[in-house]
Amino acid sequence: MGYDINEFSLDFFSLKGKNAIVTGGNSGLGQAFALALAKAGANIFTFAYVDDDGTTQKLIEACGVKYYFMQGDLTEDGMCDKIADKCVEVYGSIDILVNCAGICIVKDVLEFTRKEWDPMININLTGAFDLSHAVARYMIPQRSGKIINICSLFSFLGGLGSPAYAAMKAGLMGLTKAYADELGKYGICVNGIAPGYFQTAMTSGTGSANEHDEKYIKIKEHVPADRWGERQDLMGGMVYLASNASNYVNGTLLVIDGGYLVR
Repeated sequence: MGYDINEFSLDFFSLKGKNAIVTGGNSGLGQAFALALAKAGANIFTFAYVDDDGTTQKLIEACGVKYYFMQGDLTEDGMCDKIADKCVEVYGSIDILVNCAGICIVKDVLEFTRKEWDPMININLTGAFDLSHAVARYMIPQRSGKIINICSLFSFLGGLGSPAYAAMKAGLMGLTKAYADELGKYGICVNGIAPGYFQTAMTSGTGSANEHDEKYIKIKEHVPADRWGERQDLMGGMVYLASNASNYVNGTLLVIDGGYLVR
């Protein structure tokens, strides 16, 4: 049963011939995840609310793989089925799904109302549920697939300034485990990546990604690695979870935080 240890090789990390959907894949961490998969050989299908300016396409196609971009609103009724169907139409299959699309609204607790709560939950959590459900329709018959949810340190911590963000990321961790339990028997692995603090447009919007800001310095001092993360720090973990090297890894969160959670 299984394979002999002598059969293991670096080819287990190859994604050549695989087809991957990455939501939010044309900017920020999503772009890094898409590029990591492309460098490992996967064809990339990105989906985002904001139009692609061509930068991501150039990065992906330079890896010698195919690229397709679809623009739309993840919360629109039926959109997730459209994404899954379009990817199969374009590439023939879906082997990898990365749920990375998300927004973050920061306000004091008494100012944080349903106006802020609803769009965050709908995009970040319900969107991941709907797309995972749509993609599972294709992965179950082929009895293989990798679903990777982009969680957060706030899957484990409180969400000062954004209760919806903490609730959503904790919910995404729960969704990861629930889907892993349901889909494991079909050869589908469902895992999450929990990034620590990285400099992106989202963290810049909170005022915490300015290296001269008090918040930035305080966070840096809390990280044993003594620095904020760079996007390339996440890319190896993504390739690992998307590849055959992690075929017995299911329902777990890979924390990539420079050691933030150990303090």
